[in-house]
Amino acid sequence: MTHPIDITALPRPASDADIRALAALLREAIASGAAVSFLDTLTPEQAEQWWRETIDRAHSRAIFLAARRDGEIVGTVQIHPSWAQNQPHRGDLVKLLVRRDHQRSGLATALMRAAEHAAREAGLQLIVLDAKRGGAAESLYRKLGWTHAGTIPRFALDPDGREYHDAVIFYKHL
Repeated sequence: MTHPIDITALPRPASDADIRALAALLREAIASGAAVSFLDTLTPEQAEQWWRETIDRAHSRAIFLAARRDGEIVGTVQIHPSWAQNQPHRGDLVKLLVRRDHQRSGLATALMRAAEHAAREAGLQLIVLDAKRGGAAESLYRKLGWTHAGTIPRFALDPDGREYHDAVIFYKHL
């Protein structure tokens, strides 16, 4: 019997088990070619360190959501409030990650809807994000009603470190 997926706020500080699961999820995304800020040379230790520092140093209003099946993390997404004093209403959505064996199941959509709801509850009114042009995430954001604000050529390197890809910038008023 398949158990339902539960999407909740990630406890802060995160447990060692959650850090390991998030690091594995990040490395799996990179290995599959996802443009999530890292090259495929990221070690498990570096991934764990990045998660610990990101969670520990995050703004108190930052939102970290974890999707779990049977207690195991199978997806995640974050929203970080803007650091700018004149943008208290804005946040950045980052690191939408779904484990490979849960992709195309609606989990990314559920995580996005949960993130939008959590952002609204936190008083955020505008969310922005970037995605690799032509990737699955771009079509997901369009499907979910995000507005395309523009494209930046040669925005970042692909995970293999060889080619640059363009980024599409999206926003959504909540």
